[in-house]
Amino acid sequence: MNNKIRSIILLFVILISGCTQNKVKREVLSLNGIWEFAESGSFDEIPSEFAGSVPVPGLIDMAVPKADTPYTDKVYWYRKSFRIDEKLPDVALLKIYKSMYHTRVILNKKPVGENYYCFTPSYFDLRQFLNDGNAENELLIAIGCYNNLPDTILNGHDFERINYIPGIYDNLEIQLAGYPFIENIQTAPDLSRNMVRIKSLFRTAGKQDEIKLQYNIKEVSTGKVVSEGDTTFKGEIIDFRLPIADCKLWSPEEPFLYELKLSTGRDEKKVKFGMRSFSFDKEKNVALLNGKPYYMRGTNISILRFFEDPVRGNLPWDYQWAASLHKKFKSMHWNTARWCIGFPPERWYEIADSVGFLIHDEFPLWAGMRNVRAEHLVKEYTAWMEERWNHPCVVIWDSQNETITPETGKAIALVRGLDLSDRPWDNGWSPPQSEKDGMETHPYLMDYLIDPKGTDKAPWTDLYTKIRIPQNGPSERSPQPDKEEYPNPIIINEYEWLWLNRDGSPTTLTDKVYERLLGKNSTKEQRFETYAKILAMDTEYWRAHRKCAGVLYFTGLGYSRTTHPRGQTCDNFKDVGNIVFEPHFEQYMKSAFAPVGLMPDMWNARYKMNSELNVPFYVFNDTYTDFSDTLKVTIFRGNELLKEISHPVSVAALGREILNIPVKMPDTNGACILSASITYGSEKVISRREFELVP
Repeated sequence: MNNKIRSIILLFVILISGCTQNKVKREVLSLNGIWEFAESGSFDEIPSEFAGSVPVPGLIDMAVPKADTPYTDKVYWYRKSFRIDEKLPDVALLKIYKSMYHTRVILNKKPVGENYYCFTPSYFDLRQFLNDGNAENELLIAIGCYNNLPDTILNGHDFERINYIPGIYDNLEIQLAGYPFIENIQTAPDLSRNMVRIKSLFRTAGKQDEIKLQYNIKEVSTGKVVSEGDTTFKGEIIDFRLPIADCKLWSPEEPFLYELKLSTGRDEKKVKFGMRSFSFDKEKNVALLNGKPYYMRGTNISILRFFEDPVRGNLPWDYQWAASLHKKFKSMHWNTARWCIGFPPERWYEIADSVGFLIHDEFPLWAGMRNVRAEHLVKEYTAWMEERWNHPCVVIWDSQNETITPETGKAIALVRGLDLSDRPWDNGWSPPQSEKDGMETHPYLMDYLIDPKGTDKAPWTDLYTKIRIPQNGPSERSPQPDKEEYPNPIIINEYEWLWLNRDGSPTTLTDKVYERLLGKNSTKEQRFETYAKILAMDTEYWRAHRKCAGVLYFTGLGYSRTTHPRGQTCDNFKDVGNIVFEPHFEQYMKSAFAPVGLMPDMWNARYKMNSELNVPFYVFNDTYTDFSDTLKVTIFRGNELLKEISHPVSVAALGREILNIPVKMPDTNGACILSASITYGSEKVISRREFELVP
């Protein structure tokens, strides 16, 4: 080898070495995968042997061999070795996206730190504990149990859960970078000017040098750059605005995403965001998406309950399955979901962003306050908001579920200003904290059947002819239709009270309901069909009267527990692993949630033969397009067609029409079905009423 070639090689090696020590791109070392596993009696008792294994992300009931139950008064230990394949950077930050309950970290036999929070990320600075020179590092993570948390920490109390399975249930990674380190980015769309506001927090290691920041915004779907350049600043916070060329809005119908990249020369961070705004019009009781009225139709996902489902397995972390679940939900005409009393893995939010869902993001707080006060909540709420505020899918911060306390309201007041997008808040059954906020209501009308008053009417006749306004607050189960405690817009995010387990058996809350409806010897097929019919009527009723901003049925994903202790609620899957709904549910509810829907306003259990009725048919249009079609009404007795009526109908965009159509009942007796139908796109939308014709 001659001297010239040797010099070129030496120069190349020097250049590569320099690049290695001053990389612009942040390195993220994923620690997801199989970890060694053991358990002990306390955090001070580190196991001497790790004979088991457990997946991350996941829960400890997935360990091999199985972890001991019950999950109380124990500590579960995760162990993994890793290397840093280059010179140690300035920053080495361990991020555990979510773990429960109580997390402690030990690196190379030295304690790093601990975090008690169960539903927000844990961050640990590993830099001073790492071995240099490509040496192996041993990482230990200890996870505690639900019953050992301090009483000032939220533990996700839920009356329907029984196991509270611990585990690292979201991603785990080490972030490697140099200073200045980009700690957090918040994006806030400004639709009026086609700009996005960017506020970013930096870690500078105490240096006050001027920072040169490069920025780049591109369309995720096309890669087209819509804004780029650089700026300089001093300090640890920058707050500036960038224009978005040819700005495209985000919505469930068109979930258009952008990606922002910031670079300091020693670190680089990317976040995805959508150009969208969300608020409420309290005068019209409707949500406003991107400045336009938007009717929220949807469901609930109780992921922490699903964690206890016997067939759960790895499904929450099978992200193809999670994406298919969201697409199945969209096929039901749902555009909104409430994460109920618990947050799913971070990937679920990314799926909701890309598939197009509005998320009502509810913190896992249901009555289990213990000694948790506003000052404690502020810390947990802040960590929650910092993790979520770039997701366009998250449109409502929900502080709690069905809980009466002054503490959540105090906490909301202290953290609201952190969100530059000024999203509305939900405060459960406690008072709303601003006129900008919505509030939840849970009109469980069918629990009337548990202790019904004697009547020969259909169980729902009096309810549906009197209750036009969903009741606010905890007194809903004794509805007072003329009482409105607060003027804030209402979202119905639970209703109905007719749950069945996936095998068709009633839950503990619905045993007496089905006995009242169908007698003691009903079949599961009868129960499934009755459930679907009444749930569809409920849905049509609340949508048709236009008294609420959203209608979200409970629940799209939960648990099914038929062994002791039996469960209280359930979802409507026949096969949750393959995402197959119970057929009656899918048939009836897909029509009930159609963007253009209808409701015959008739509720009696029986009508007289030959009687003449003037039936109001409500036709309501949630879309931005005028609708015209022919309303078709039929009355059948068995397979015999007794009557057929056709009537033209036109409904303006976002409008509603009430067609009062004369209907003369047939001159015959027996059980009949009135069916009203319209065609929306290629889909027939059908609403049914069952009744008996009598002399």
